[in-house]
Amino acid sequence: MLDSNFNVAMVGTGYVGLVSGTCFAEMGNQVICVDSDAAKIERLTEGRLTIFEPGLSVFFERGLREKRLNFTTDLAWAVGASSVVFLALPTPPGADGGADLTHLLGVVDRLGPMLTGYTVIVNKSTVPVGTADRVQASLVGQGKRPGIDFDVVSNPEFLREGLAVKDFMKPERVVIGAGSDRARDMMTQLYEPFVRGGNPILTMDCRSAEMTKYAANAFLATKITFMNEVANLCQQVGADVDKIRRGIGSDSRIGREFLHAGIGFGGSCFPKDVQAFAHTATTHGTRLRILEAVLQANHHQRRVLVQMLSQHVGGDLRGKHVAIWGLAFKPNTDDVRESPAHHVIEELLERGATVAAFDPEALETSRRVLGDRISHVPDAYEVLTDADALLICTEWNEFRRPNLARVASLLKRPLILDGRNLFDPLKMAEFGFEYLSIGRPYHEPTSVDVPSFSQ
Repeated sequence: MLDSNFNVAMVGTGYVGLVSGTCFAEMGNQVICVDSDAAKIERLTEGRLTIFEPGLSVFFERGLREKRLNFTTDLAWAVGASSVVFLALPTPPGADGGADLTHLLGVVDRLGPMLTGYTVIVNKSTVPVGTADRVQASLVGQGKRPGIDFDVVSNPEFLREGLAVKDFMKPERVVIGAGSDRARDMMTQLYEPFVRGGNPILTMDCRSAEMTKYAANAFLATKITFMNEVANLCQQVGADVDKIRRGIGSDSRIGREFLHAGIGFGGSCFPKDVQAFAHTATTHGTRLRILEAVLQANHHQRRVLVQMLSQHVGGDLRGKHVAIWGLAFKPNTDDVRESPAHHVIEELLERGATVAAFDPEALETSRRVLGDRISHVPDAYEVLTDADALLICTEWNEFRRPNLARVASLLKRPLILDGRNLFDPLKMAEFGFEYLSIGRPYHEPTSVDVPSFSQ
């Protein structure tokens, strides 16, 4: 009989590693999180989170207080003390478009001598098909002391930033790729407390598990891109993409999720995973042509908002001052990796405009990327001062019901381009705004009587 809880090492303390380690600790396991960044480990040890993720702080503080959650730079200590070692390391795009496994394999190359008993090595990172085999071969090649044994498992994550704690604590499914009954049973017991509501633990071979993650993200990215393409056609023919979304989303074969038109997908997963999945196909002598088209269409979609602005003001953006609401790639995170907002900003700067931007959580992460090329303003209304237009790039809740009278009074002209379709176009026109959105008809302003609140 296996123990009721586990000693877990989580190698990597990014979004996936920190959320996963904290949630495992919340379920009673002893967790050691490892990172080579000493400053980050010091901050975490002192009780200061390094990411913004709703709901994480409660579990994080409890894990530290009850000494179930520990942080270290000592990989050997963490691995030697653990029966399950998760690898939650970055796999960024390489120069050829494939996933760069340098960080992951660099750690794996050091693991062999650190194993002190039977250990399950778990690929939590999103990795190309065949990576578990490469990890296995590396560990075998390092040699094993007598009596030391291990298995390599693929356990892809399906966490949504902004909802990651909820997704981990109550997953829709857990995917475990394993080649041995021992590893499969151990991983199943580790995850059983998280699926007491009846959602499945799906066991399969490692290669199928690795493919499952890429296929899931690629499909969702395709669904988003399809709706954006429909929205672009709506713009040309005078149809309303919101009505179409409701019309097709009511079909149970299609579903309502991921059908909202906008300015493209971003973040740490979809762009790199779609690219890596397409690259995997080419390295095996085939092509995923749909995904090649998805990447091309998404690149175009990120430019739509600036093109709309340019057309609306006569083509020349030189000397224009633009306010941005939203810098994170999605709400409820401070992550700006591949953020559509940053792509919008880059194009505005290239066209000679100046930019001031506000975001409830991502000002600091954005400043680290863009520096002083734009103004990062800590107030949603202050950022509007003397702007020629407001562009909405992230659908934070606080943007949904602004003080429209104040917005109109601060802008040079009441011009809003909404990349997330937050407001009703007809009502905005009735309130006196020049309001352009994605895939919905434009209505000429019919009033200058802007209400104080609501739309």
